[in-house]
Amino acid sequence: MNRPSPFAPDPAEGPADRTADRTDLAQVMRQVAHGDKEAFSVLYDALAPLVFGIVIKVVRDRAQSEEVAQEVMIDLWRQAARYRPDSGSVTTWVATIAHRRAVDRVRSAQASSDREHAQAAREQGTAFDEVVEQVETRLDSEQVRRCLRGLTELQRQVVTMAYYQGLTYREVAEVLHTPLPTVKTRMRDGLIRLRDCMGVTT
Repeated sequence: MNRPSPFAPDPAEGPADRTADRTDLAQVMRQVAHGDKEAFSVLYDALAPLVFGIVIKVVRDRAQSEEVAQEVMIDLWRQAARYRPDSGSVTTWVATIAHRRAVDRVRSAQASSDREHAQAAREQGTAFDEVVEQVETRLDSEQVRRCLRGLTELQRQVVTMAYYQGLTYREVAEVLHTPLPTVKTRMRDGLIRLRDCMGVTT
């Protein structure tokens, strides 16, 4: 059964609420650049649906699109200080990051497919650069798993259910018998902790 994306706007929130969240995103971005977690929560609510919409148009696959969208949101936390208002609006800047990430994922998937065909076509040997890329991919996966283990139980449950099972915030809240605001807070904090964990080795 197709479920609404966890990046879709919460139907319980009215247009006025979403409009308020989107006001002066440049100021919100400045606050995020200074490590303001509440500001990141506002930024997430305002931009996550836009990010997911851009990504899925390029990637097509829902599961991969959600992974890429999560990476983009982590990028926003990590790169907030790089945003310059004189270069364009926040939404334009974020849209550019989302599109670039999506294209990178498609190219990576195509490269992986091409390598598999090449591997089957020859009897021995694999180009050195291909071996390096495959190893780096596996290490990245190990890093993600390690970072997930560093989350609290509730944070890990919320992130896993939203991004890997496709549940919305409200559905996660119902399954875990947890208030919706708590679920949103744990999602935000979980993303921040993932970003910090992954940023250590970047």
